[in-house]
Amino acid sequence: MAAHRKPRQSPLGGQAVRTAATLALASAATATLFEGSGHADPRLTTAQVKAKVDRLYEEAEVATEKYNGAKERADEAREAFDRLRDEAARRTERLNTARDGLGAMAAAQYRSGGLDPAVQLALTSDPDEYLERAALAEKAGNRQAAAVTAVRRELGAIRQLRAESASSLAALRGHETELRRQKTAVLGKLEAARTLLARLTAEERARYDAAVAARNGTGSQGNSGSGGTGGTSGTDTSGESGGTGVSTPSRADRSSGGDRTPVTAPNNRAAEAISFARSQLGKPYVWGATGPSAYDCSGLTQAAWRAAGVSLPRTTYTQINAGQRVSRSQLAPGDLVFFYSGISHVGLYIGGGQMIHAPRPGAPVRIAPIDEMPFAGATRVS
Repeated sequence: MAAHRKPRQSPLGGQAVRTAATLALASAATATLFEGSGHADPRLTTAQVKAKVDRLYEEAEVATEKYNGAKERADEAREAFDRLRDEAARRTERLNTARDGLGAMAAAQYRSGGLDPAVQLALTSDPDEYLERAALAEKAGNRQAAAVTAVRRELGAIRQLRAESASSLAALRGHETELRRQKTAVLGKLEAARTLLARLTAEERARYDAAVAARNGTGSQGNSGSGGTGGTSGTDTSGESGGTGVSTPSRADRSSGGDRTPVTAPNNRAAEAISFARSQLGKPYVWGATGPSAYDCSGLTQAAWRAAGVSLPRTTYTQINAGQRVSRSQLAPGDLVFFYSGISHVGLYIGGGQMIHAPRPGAPVRIAPIDEMPFAGATRVS
């Protein structure tokens, strides 16, 4: 008979087991805590947040100008497609008319018994009637030949239009895809900037707004929306090109002060462009907007020069080539001034080292020093 043995007891009692388990869990939690803190984003300073926000807004503006270009190309492709479609409809209508004419001729031949015109003429006994019918048959033959030619011509034109329409539609779809891609990029950058700003405490946000206002030369009236776009504050001391020009009153921007001395524009058109831009001061920045209630940077300069009777292209990349390139030392009121290495921002120079521009979301159209952003070039519109 097998011996019954008492189960061997664990060297650790129940309380000891519970204690060991507790220590193990605590150790794991501590390890996780340290591991997580090693990968967590450190608390950013106000200056670091400002630098990140500035970079995000600059990247958003680059994407905005790409969006503007894609939209312009999509609009052109859509207009071309609509023109081809309308022309195809007109051609189809003419084709149907020509076909109806051929049908009428065929019906007339059927009613006449389908005899060859020469045979029908030979059967007549009246010479005068014979000659008259011969002339009519010749005219009918000419009309029938012309109708057939017209049908063939319209068929060929419609085939060509359909091929062009298919190509135009494919281009349109490509531009629309690029448009959506750039829109997503813009919205992503702006949302990232808003998220960073939302993490600031009230005290940090106040310091952020003060730093933005100081750089933009706005003092205590800085905009709490988002601030400027990089660079250092200051005044352009490089001088301006002269000219008898037109004097326009210089009013300070509601949010950014500015030079209140009269500005001399080199011609009436430049004065009109500046006058229009001044009338837009305080209107909001909205990416992709061309007015009249909101603008992005190139939308504002395009609208200002349109008011002066000059048509500018839509984007910063194309506006910089829309006139005569001038150096910074030759700047005159009315010139377009461009910023950043990617030519992603533009303003309208008004003299005294100042410009009118649409800065970024949350910052309205305002007067600002051209030194607040990295200068990239200037163009004189004529």
